[in-house]
Amino acid sequence: MIRRRLIVHGRVQGVGFRYSLARQAQSRGVAGSAANRPDGAVEVVLEGEQEAVESLVRWCEEGPRGAVVERVDVSEEQPEGLRGFATR
Repeated sequence: MIRRRLIVHGRVQGVGFRYSLARQAQSRGVAGSAANRPDGAVEVVLEGEQEAVESLVRWCEEGPRGAVVERVDVSEEQPEGLRGFATR
């Protein structure tokens, strides 16, 4: 079990990024959350099996159609045992 916090920069608000990410996370069994930030970025927390989390980190580097991801800042954190995926 691993946990990653991502800050996704670019045109990532108003393009369905959080909704698409939630669907991707649920299909991989990854818990966490995605929230819009006031600076226009999206903050993402992912918790789950290493391979599944890493695949979602790669997905965030591209995003859904309509998104323009400029960069993704990734940090490691201690897992907290999250369940489900929330969008805020």
